[in-house]
Amino acid sequence: MAYIMVDVETDGPIPGDFSMISFGAVLVNEWLDTTFYGRLRPVSEKYNPEALAVSGHTREETLGFDDPRAVMESFADWLRANCKDRPVFISDNNGFDWMFVCWYFHHFTGSNPFGHSSQNLGSLYKGMEKDMFKNFKHLRQTKHTHHPVDDAKGNAEALLTMKRELGLKIKL
Repeated sequence: MAYIMVDVETDGPIPGDFSMISFGAVLVNEWLDTTFYGRLRPVSEKYNPEALAVSGHTREETLGFDDPRAVMESFADWLRANCKDRPVFISDNNGFDWMFVCWYFHHFTGSNPFGHSSQNLGSLYKGMEKDMFKNFKHLRQTKHTHHPVDDAKGNAEALLTMKRELGLKIKL
């Protein structure tokens, strides 16, 4: 299985009514050198200025971003090129990140290469530590900047630390 660490930035709380502004993905391997970055033009007139501000982009900037269909098709191509079998979606907030990526794949390409499942990095760490109050974020090396590739890379680094130092059994 190929684990793909994903992070999204949006202009609101749900897909369709609001838009995924950008996302980043990292193939989880020892080098973390295979990445994808997409910037997507909004799909809705609605947006939350506070949510958009987290991404560091203005509404005017996002209106010039790429066609969402083309970005999702490029991401599907990237997944096919970098994954020998079905990719596994993992993120630090899969409830949020997954719903946007899944919606965009189905809406713009008709299918989701990740299937119907996703994994949550935070829950994995809590289980490993047997403590629902533990947080994995100290395991990141790359600074959390809200640039989705940086954030996905930092989360992938945390997953690799769980493997190397905490004994996580995972085949990469």
